Amino acid sequence: MSSQIDHLLNETRRFAPSAEFAASAVATAELYEQAASDREAFWADQARELLHWHTPFSEVLDWSSPPFARWFGDGELNVAYNCLDRHVLAGNGDRVALLWEGEPGDERRVTYAELTDEVKRTANVLTELGIGEGDRVALYLPMIPEAVAAMLAVARVGAIHSVVFGGFSADSLRARIDDAGAKLVITADGGYRKGKVSPLKPAVDQALADRGSGAQETVEHVLVVRRGGNDVDWTPGRDIWWHDAVAAASAEHEAKPFGAENPLFILYTSGTTGKPKGILHTSGGYLTQAAYTHRNVFDLHPERDVYWCTADIGWITGHSYVTYGPLANGATQVIYEGTPDAPHPGRWWEIVEKYGVTILYTAPTAIRSFMKIGRQVPQEFDLSSLRLLGSVGEPINPEAWMWYRNVIGAERTPIVDTWWQTETGAIMISALPGVTETKPGSAQVPLPGISVDVVDESGAEVGNDAGGLLVVTEPWPSMLRGIWGDPDRFVETYWEKFADRGYYFAGDGARRDEDGDIWLLGRVDDVMNVSGHRLSTAEIESALVGNEAVAEAAVVGANDETTGQAVVSFVIIKESYLRQHSPEGLAQALRAWVGEQIGPIARPRDVYIVTELPKTRSGKIMRRLLRDVAEGREVGDTTTLADTMVMSTIQAKLSTK
Repeated sequence: MSSQIDHLLNETRRFAPSAEFAASAVATAELYEQAASDREAFWADQARELLHWHTPFSEVLDWSSPPFARWFGDGELNVAYNCLDRHVLAGNGDRVALLWEGEPGDERRVTYAELTDEVKRTANVLTELGIGEGDRVALYLPMIPEAVAAMLAVARVGAIHSVVFGGFSADSLRARIDDAGAKLVITADGGYRKGKVSPLKPAVDQALADRGSGAQETVEHVLVVRRGGNDVDWTPGRDIWWHDAVAAASAEHEAKPFGAENPLFILYTSGTTGKPKGILHTSGGYLTQAAYTHRNVFDLHPERDVYWCTADIGWITGHSYVTYGPLANGATQVIYEGTPDAPHPGRWWEIVEKYGVTILYTAPTAIRSFMKIGRQVPQEFDLSSLRLLGSVGEPINPEAWMWYRNVIGAERTPIVDTWWQTETGAIMISALPGVTETKPGSAQVPLPGISVDVVDESGAEVGNDAGGLLVVTEPWPSMLRGIWGDPDRFVETYWEKFADRGYYFAGDGARRDEDGDIWLLGRVDDVMNVSGHRLSTAEIESALVGNEAVAEAAVVGANDETTGQAVVSFVIIKESYLRQHSPEGLAQALRAWVGEQIGPIARPRDVYIVTELPKTRSGKIMRRLLRDVAEGREVGDTTTLADTMVMSTIQAKLSTK
């Protein structure tokens, strides 16, 4: 099958950074020149400038056994020391590290000195529990300061954390604990979600009990933070209260150095069937790229910025851009426990106003859900502190990009639309906000030091104004070092397709426009073949969201006797539109709209108006479930959905057609 992806949507709007923004920007165009002249020397400079090395490295990259890389392999550092101690020693102990907001409205301001103290005590508790270099610790926590402290304490003692999102089931948790062979689980009694306590400790108890194949055998202790105040069962000798153990522990703890290739964390990819993939990241290269991208992409001025990444620590974005990148850079950041709509739909904007947030990093799904509610909600709050906006998680369609800039950014803030993955560890493609003339919906260009290309099935470059497969052509510092316990699967999944060229294949389709800028077209699995044309779901979704009525859209290809595949669309209508218009005839109007915007070949066969879309807890639309519905099949596994009832609602809607 051809890898060429037809491009039908044109975007001509351009936004250059203001002269004022560019004049004080952290990242300048010189970074591109430095990286191009000597890529390895560039990364070595970043590593030395951004991090403290207990033992300086002399070797930058060992790529002698691809695809297994070693970065800064003879250097030694301590990740937690880089995120905490050195800031205190530099006189910034009183700087606020975490501005924590609980969903019910309780709050805590945690300084770098206080967080360092908590992490040192926790590290001593871990040592007493027998946790040391190479041991695995599973974390199953809400978004509370102790979650960040727990990650850093595990890193401090040279152990490996595996954070499991607090919304996952006992079975999902058990599978991840078993695969990693965790010795310790750190959890909480519960956490607040949508106005009530969501229990967590009971799921841990279930996960460790007999799930049909015997009780869990590697976990020795469970360390429990008291947050929800909900009743929990207690296993004496195994279960320990965090507040008892940490408070009693010594605040003296030396951060010993570990090798740059010492494993830092395993993070399991979700949303797929079969055995979860444990993506393994190590220390020195990962922390270098996390700190470098956080500083340059978000134009971080740590002495005055208030940064907020809305991701949960259960996802890679929460690892790289809540815990490691911001704290390595000495940033002050907001952490919020709850959901965007609890207890009211303006909760996020209330937090931006309260803390004077200057940098906001969130997902297109969140932006489109705010579009659905309407601009009148954010307009109730003072958002004038915002100076930079970021987008992550999936391609952002141009109209959502414009809404984000105009409504949230007051028509003045630069937007950095970032492409990267759990596997890449850190941002790979993004605008530099003081340099790049941005285009709504384009991820733009690879960051200085990163080499990507768009190629055909044979690995040949497709050139400008053409679509194909997105590949990374050179090793990068924060790259995954493997799949935990399964090196063969690592090679097969990411490297086998272009093994002759040594390219990493991301699984995403992309195109370069006439200027060479990159546009993400979604997963290659989601590309449709309609009458011989390979169409991107992302482009048709963008066209639909470009209609004044539509807040969000998901498009899938369904089998069709005439065209091979037909376009089937599921759309959510804006509340502001429904207040003034009847939905009668809207589906037909939207079919025609797509035909006008990007051509008759892309016109949907069916448009279904729904109230919600099936999304994972990280906000990604699960299109395979929509394909099941569109083709009349039994709907597949829904356990990773944020709301498992969504598919029943959609099926009921279709059955009335």
